[in-house]
Amino acid sequence: MEALALRLSHLDAHAEGAIRVVMFYDTLMRRRVDLPALARASASLAECVAGIRLHGTGQATRMSPEGRQATAPPPPASTTVPITLDEEEIGTVWLERTAAPGPLDELLLDRLAIAAAAVVERYGPARTTMADPALVELAISSDSDDAARSRALRLLGFAADLLVRVIAVRSRLSLDRVAGLVCPARPVKVASLADVGVILATTVHPARFPAGVRAGIGSAGSPDRSWEEARTALRFTTSRKPIVHYSGLGALALLARVPHDVARDNADVAAIARMADDPENLDTLDVYCATGSQRQAADLLHLHHSSVSRRLGQLGKALGIDLTEPTGLIRARLALTAWRLLND
Repeated sequence: MEALALRLSHLDAHAEGAIRVVMFYDTLMRRRVDLPALARASASLAECVAGIRLHGTGQATRMSPEGRQATAPPPPASTTVPITLDEEEIGTVWLERTAAPGPLDELLLDRLAIAAAAVVERYGPARTTMADPALVELAISSDSDDAARSRALRLLGFAADLLVRVIAVRSRLSLDRVAGLVCPARPVKVASLADVGVILATTVHPARFPAGVRAGIGSAGSPDRSWEEARTALRFTTSRKPIVHYSGLGALALLARVPHDVARDNADVAAIARMADDPENLDTLDVYCATGSQRQAADLLHLHHSSVSRRLGQLGKALGIDLTEPTGLIRARLALTAWRLLND
């Protein structure tokens, strides 16, 4: 390349400059610099402010020729070029030259755009936890095709060969704080969609969820299927069991597919609904259904087992179910779960 530049310099000074611009960005790409470093080097080369903006984050990186972030309000860009990846425009690069554009400005920005696209493909747009909700929704939506989903995941910072798991979360804590605790390994991205938080991660430590957080963890390999599973698992969470793996639900997951009117009209579910105004009775039934043992339920409720036995006898009469029989216990558990899903 240097020999070619030397030969061209004897023919055309403009051609020599063009070759040197190409070599400049080839060197930056070999060094695997990040976006701020690209903008800084470009500003120094162009001797004016250079900027990079990615549509996925909406944030702009503007560097001055002195190598510092440009703080003055940006004037209209003198020259702009789109950043494209897989034939999709993912951002823009520009120069803020006060004078007329230089003869090599267009080439400089073309090479900057190519280098920026390479950085995004390799690392994603940022190493932050919070992500653009639109990109997250594109990655997990069942309406997205494989190509669109792959691009979204790449823009979020996930390599093509990584298995991404999806977690549906309800929490008063900030999503980025929750993600930092349960997904210490990067990459991890979070966003809020409607009333549910979404965590995309390659590694999850369920035991590290903080108190007060409810989470459903999907198990499927495809992010859209994993998101569907995560939302279903979230519906099965309770104060006593705040973290639910979809893979652990087994046949119980079928209850989430029962139409609401069908569940509401079921006699056992209707009986649970009638007694739901009494928290004490509901708590007793919940613990007994979870343990299947009157003595274990008594320990968890801090009551004598005879008191729990008396309560269960009264509850059985109200429900029309013999709770001491295995079939009765199954009916009560299914009815209680179906009632909770109705009120989710």
